[in-house]
Amino acid sequence: MLRRRFLLAFALMLIAAPANAQNAAQPGSIAAGQVIAKERCARCHAIAATGDSPFPAAPPFRDLHRKYPVEQLAEALAEGIAVGHPEMPEFVLQPVEIEGFIAFLNALQPSR
Repeated sequence: MLRRRFLLAFALMLIAAPANAQNAAQPGSIAAGQVIAKERCARCHAIAATGDSPFPAAPPFRDLHRKYPVEQLAEALAEGIAVGHPEMPEFVLQPVEIEGFIAFLNALQPSR
């Protein structure tokens, strides 16, 4: 009986787990964009609503909208962000990644 309960509980966990994982970071979602920011950008940029960037020359993401219309960064992200200093690696995002990343950047902007 105990084994049957365990197997039933385990099966329910397996069924529920993919749905929970999908909701956490669906491609193109704010959560997926936040994952990209954490994995590729947080080493230098502040990616939260508060705090300083670990690399002082890297602007906090919450301030990017002051320098650039965030939606216009999509083209640069698709072609490959490259800047004039060696500290920032060049990387290219796929369209669904760009959608999530832009959604994440927009979520950091103060309400208007």
